Amino acid sequence: MARTTGIGGIFFRSHDTPALAAWYEKHLGVTELWNQDAGLTVFAPFKQASTYFPADKQWMINFRVDDLDGMMAQLRAEGIAVETRPDEWDTPETGRFARIHDPEGNQIELWEPSEPQPQ
Repeated sequence: MARTTGIGGIFFRSHDTPALAAWYEKHLGVTELWNQDAGLTVFAPFKQASTYFPADKQWMINFRVDDLDGMMAQLRAEGIAVETRPDEWDTPETGRFARIHDPEGNQIELWEPSEPQPQ
């Protein structure tokens, strides 16, 4: 039986596509054609009433990171606000999380999984 083998792309609208693409490349290392490391990808529809991310947004992207503390320090050094809620978001089973917003207000979740990811 044929099956999917991974996410082939993430597409969303932007007011200033060149500027937003440059922001993602500069701060997160994500480029238009991006080879990501092997690892878990969570695909999880949320209930419409969920408060896990803003009610006026239909999606939130989550990026796996290899060093959450290092990533947060880099982002803060660039003047990007980083939100953490260790008591709510972090668990030994799943790992640690932080959130930022891109210049157009889209919430981005950063995730350092608790289990080492395949290389």
